[in-house]
Amino acid sequence: MFHSDNNQNIRIYSPNQNTGWGWQVWHEMVLEIVSSRGLIWRLFLRNFKAKYTQTFLGWSWAFIMPLFTVGAFVFLNMSGVLNIGHVDIPYPAYALLGLSIWQIFSGGLNGGSRSIVAGGSMVVKINFPKEALVLSAYGLTFVDVLIRLSLTTVVFLYFKIVPAWSVLLFPVSIIPVIMLTLGLSLLLSLLNAIFRDVVNIVSLFSTFLLFATPVLYPEPRIPIFKFFCLFNPLAVLISGPRDLVIKGSLSQPNLFYFYSCFSIILFLVSWRLFHLAEVRIAERISAR
Repeated sequence: MFHSDNNQNIRIYSPNQNTGWGWQVWHEMVLEIVSSRGLIWRLFLRNFKAKYTQTFLGWSWAFIMPLFTVGAFVFLNMSGVLNIGHVDIPYPAYALLGLSIWQIFSGGLNGGSRSIVAGGSMVVKINFPKEALVLSAYGLTFVDVLIRLSLTTVVFLYFKIVPAWSVLLFPVSIIPVIMLTLGLSLLLSLLNAIFRDVVNIVSLFSTFLLFATPVLYPEPRIPIFKFFCLFNPLAVLISGPRDLVIKGSLSQPNLFYFYSCFSIILFLVSWRLFHLAEVRIAERISAR
């Protein structure tokens, strides 16, 4: 909760937050984020420079990693070690598109879950909406996503693949993945401030999910895997945007709408819980 001193233009945060869930609370939360947009942008630039300008290969890593992953699966598929199954377009394009959507979740979750601890000195010394750290970390993920999508576009052109007209809906169709990722990132960043093992668990879990979710392969037909995919939101939320690009329609529209609503609700609940707990974050960080 905050108020402004109009004479000196100073924003003061106080721990006496409204613990309710009414409209006024959400209005205050939105105002805090809007008023912090400059800070979010500066944090994003700082993270961007640290990630890309201080490495020898720079931006090249955003191309190297997906190409290496796809190349490994192409090799395993061609050698007969793995049977990917039938896909509607050449496999490199199919896999790159899936990885680009997957990065929205994986990169955002890994970066967001460690963002509070990474900004430890700021959290302890400065009063500001801590959501800014999570959002700036997620903004960096979107740079990777845009680079991967540009690479995917080049591969589509190489194979002369014409996407369906519903590709225009692609930006809208990835919103549920964004909401799901932000919701989990807000909660996990709080947990990571208490238990530093969280980031390691997130990294292992996201690696497991990459292979357990139809990102690099079509939906499996084996009953036990189909059952698992049914209760895996990512299986539906990642396949949905890809289906719109390749097929022109959603393969599982009802499940996609259901998990979209679930993702939005998760984000709103997580954001509210994060906002209630952020006054204690500095204590946890400084206690370490």
